[in-house]
Amino acid sequence: MTVVVDNIQAMTAPKDSDVVLSVQGVSKKFCRDFKSALFYGMQDIGSEVLGLRGDKNDRLRKKEFWALQDVSFELHRGEALGLVGKNGSGKSTLLRIIAGLIKPDVGTVQVKGRVAPLIALGAGFNPVLTGRENIYANMSILGLTKEEIDDRFDDVVAFAEIPEAIDSPVRSYSSGMQARLGFACAIHTEPEILLVDEVLAVGDMRFRAKCNRRLHQLREKGLSFVLVSHNAQSIFNLCETSVYLSKGKLITSGDTERVVKSYEEDLYSAELVNQNGEFIVPKKPNKENLGVDISRLYFKDQNGKACDSPTTGEPATFCVEYKADLQVENAGLILVIKEVAGEGDILLILSSFNDKIPLRIQVGKHEFQVHMPYLGLTPGSYIMQVFIRKDSIYTYDYVESFIFKVTSETAMGRSLFYQPRTWK
Repeated sequence: MTVVVDNIQAMTAPKDSDVVLSVQGVSKKFCRDFKSALFYGMQDIGSEVLGLRGDKNDRLRKKEFWALQDVSFELHRGEALGLVGKNGSGKSTLLRIIAGLIKPDVGTVQVKGRVAPLIALGAGFNPVLTGRENIYANMSILGLTKEEIDDRFDDVVAFAEIPEAIDSPVRSYSSGMQARLGFACAIHTEPEILLVDEVLAVGDMRFRAKCNRRLHQLREKGLSFVLVSHNAQSIFNLCETSVYLSKGKLITSGDTERVVKSYEEDLYSAELVNQNGEFIVPKKPNKENLGVDISRLYFKDQNGKACDSPTTGEPATFCVEYKADLQVENAGLILVIKEVAGEGDILLILSSFNDKIPLRIQVGKHEFQVHMPYLGLTPGSYIMQVFIRKDSIYTYDYVESFIFKVTSETAMGRSLFYQPRTWK
């Protein structure tokens, strides 16, 4: 069950006065079959009315599964906590339980103060109503009186940056406008806890920076928030502590850097183990062969030996082995690198065309090499796309997903990249 404790009650417990959210042994189950779900729902309502539910909630019935199982953690005043995990790990379910939208089947959630949830794009908005009407409706639901909303209305509109659309129906708003309005409503209710579930990912970079600045200001005033994001850097920037969920279970919690590292290692652990730093590309059918086939991808270390993973700050050479049936002048190699745990944003593009270095494809089995005097990527897991092209347009062959891991021998902290340096 979810328990809301008001401020007077909170002050009577000095030992835990800084704990604004306590999640203890929370479990939640769902049913995959619609008809069974309806039957179980009616059965549970009847049992609860008669007081007969008892301890049966900790047992699965036919076609049920655990969306969350025995999850426990605490959130302190002024603390930012990150929730990480793959899709379907239970993050959004947990936020909905904290917000009081659904009840846990097992365990308790204790909340001290007002909770403002931003757990779905457009949640709490009626698409038929105007932005003005939705502000009053949404903030009323979050516990403000009409007089309080009147006092804050202009600030909400100014922060959301939608004055020209405030009297238009919300259904005419873009996803970014809806996200801005939802965030503006939530922070101007002055909650003790803010729940944010990926909704800011749809906003532009400038507005996201604006939101991050406001979150920082609110944290200095004692606001606590829980952030769900697939972008590891967003978690690093905003959260000191994090919780890693997988298949509804709490895998680890604590320091964000350690938690995110564990998450990234698990995310593509099978692929990373299987590849061992190299990728042997399966041979294509003859009808798909355009005359040049990539056959192998791997890294070499500073001694020129093949290695399982390159090291941050050390020399590295990336090798693309190919087999060609024709000779091509003015060919080139393009490498596109992204984070495994990111949101699909490109971290780095290396292109021989951009560097104005023409390469030659020779008949037979040969190799292109990209030498990097210092590898600037930070420790973690990455996905690389590899293209062999002619005149930067015609693609002979490509590899969509080469997964590799970067290690480090030095502490990187929260740096986005490695900068070679000397100190005097």
